[in-house]
Amino acid sequence: MMKPTLKSVLMATALAGTLGLAGVGIAQAAKAGDGEVVAIVGATVFDATGAAPHLANVVIRDGRIAEVGPTVKAPRGAKVIDAKGEALLPGFFDLHTHWTPSGVPGTTPQIATAYVSSGVTTVSDFNAAPESFAPRRQWLSTLVAPHVNFAARMSTPGGHGADWADTATTKWVNTPEAARAAVKSLIPYKPDLIKAFTDGWRYGVAPDNTSMDEWTLTALVDEAHKNNLKVFTHTVTVDRGEVAGRSKVDVITHSLQDRRLDAEAVEIIKAGGTSDTPTLAVYEPVKPGQPPRDPDENPNVKQSFKKFDNALHNAKMLHDAGVTIALGTDAGMPGTPHGASTLHEMELMVRAGLTPTDALMAGTAFSAKVINLLSDRGTIEVGKRADLVLIKGEPWKTISDVRKTDRVLIDGKLVYGPGAPALTANQATTMPSIPAKAQIDDFERADGRSSLDTLRTDDPDGGLDRTVEISQVITRGEQGHALSISARMSMKPKPYAGVIIPLTRGSIQPVDARAFKGVRFEVRGDGDYALGVSTAGGRWSAPFSAGQAWKTVEIPFTALKPASERGGKSEWTGSDLTEVEFMGGRKGGEKIWMEVDNVTFY
Repeated sequence: MMKPTLKSVLMATALAGTLGLAGVGIAQAAKAGDGEVVAIVGATVFDATGAAPHLANVVIRDGRIAEVGPTVKAPRGAKVIDAKGEALLPGFFDLHTHWTPSGVPGTTPQIATAYVSSGVTTVSDFNAAPESFAPRRQWLSTLVAPHVNFAARMSTPGGHGADWADTATTKWVNTPEAARAAVKSLIPYKPDLIKAFTDGWRYGVAPDNTSMDEWTLTALVDEAHKNNLKVFTHTVTVDRGEVAGRSKVDVITHSLQDRRLDAEAVEIIKAGGTSDTPTLAVYEPVKPGQPPRDPDENPNVKQSFKKFDNALHNAKMLHDAGVTIALGTDAGMPGTPHGASTLHEMELMVRAGLTPTDALMAGTAFSAKVINLLSDRGTIEVGKRADLVLIKGEPWKTISDVRKTDRVLIDGKLVYGPGAPALTANQATTMPSIPAKAQIDDFERADGRSSLDTLRTDDPDGGLDRTVEISQVITRGEQGHALSISARMSMKPKPYAGVIIPLTRGSIQPVDARAFKGVRFEVRGDGDYALGVSTAGGRWSAPFSAGQAWKTVEIPFTALKPASERGGKSEWTGSDLTEVEFMGGRKGGEKIWMEVDNVTFY
């Protein structure tokens, strides 16, 4: 079969657009909607259409590319950027990131800055719970940030991604019917795509998780496509790659690395219209800045080098077969910092055997293509969104030149580099706090949400063997309703169960509770428990006990101590609370129960 040309692939994708992101998060404060005209003159343009780099001037109006060409003149009154000797490219994409507190950096404004300063203008976040989509989008709109697409997560019971998350963060499905129902339940949150954890292989270094069967995955993909949502899958083995292809998954979002691909597997993946983001940066055995390692140091290290060699080989094999390679990194995971890893991923693609041009295409037009944004951005063409990066170098010749970022524009606004406004809003680490309300939850709402209109979530311990927990609102006689928590402890040293009550939707915006002294609640149960309070800086807790009869408990903030095992900080301020939790632990295999009512600040 003749391999399609680059130009034909891009044109076909831009025209098709049958599946795509219904709503893409536009995530920066200053948008070019004020009639501003910008002219970039004298640059060598890599437009990502398949054309060779060429000298051209670019005129931007209202955040869109209005003119491109060697004879284009800067309009009168335009803001002129002299780019002589520099390369102008579309802003880069990273389609696999985790905006998690454990990443580098670990706070939203600083993560945004890391991407913007690297020329990365569109990313997908696979870490956020659907409840947090709306407040995160609102927060990002106040920052200088890339466009952020949010992925709703799905896995199997006992699967990767379900081994630590609650069922509101990661939907658990193991039948076609459950998969379709889960997709439908996510639609009100307006996800930009679906991330499905379908492969339970743990790289040969830990017990395998469960994997999603082909019937369930096929139904999941079909239902997502009916709702114009792309499906990315955590797939890391060749056999599961074939399942992804037969299920018509849109993007495999990892390297296939248990063994080298064969021609049959490649053909199945290609026939399914499935693309790949190899995330080589997260799997590199020796990451930038780390000391060298001997591949024969020990069996695990030797295996990591072998798997990475498979990953490099398989990325090149898929590319050569005509499978679209896009860019994702798994940034936010250990050793994979935000922003810098996106640029390093292109270097690793070249190490795998792709040309620098191939790598640049993966980081721009092809990433836009696989999430159906190519009609909006990803190339430098008239009518496209002016997300652009100026580089002091020629990355189509030397891929490491992608690190020489000079200036970055998002929606036609200069947001980084000489002449850009200071990133003042990005200096904060949290959203501004709002005043705490006295009533947290009386468990009387019929829709199952708290008195604060937040979604309560179960919080059992994580791992393959998880505590089995059930929480529900029950009738409390003439007193109305109460929360019932019951669980059977998992077989581990310190199992626990709990229920979290977010103080704002998605636990994103903190509340200032300095007007109060502590937390008051009514409770009954079967022994010892703890009240947990999460803040922007960590977790705090205090013990309490309960018996068969209802009683009122008051826990002053002064009684809270840093919960060292689950994160804490040295100083309590009371100004940045995000969650209240009721939790308890027993010995492995034992049961626990507790009922709670009328939770307030006092």
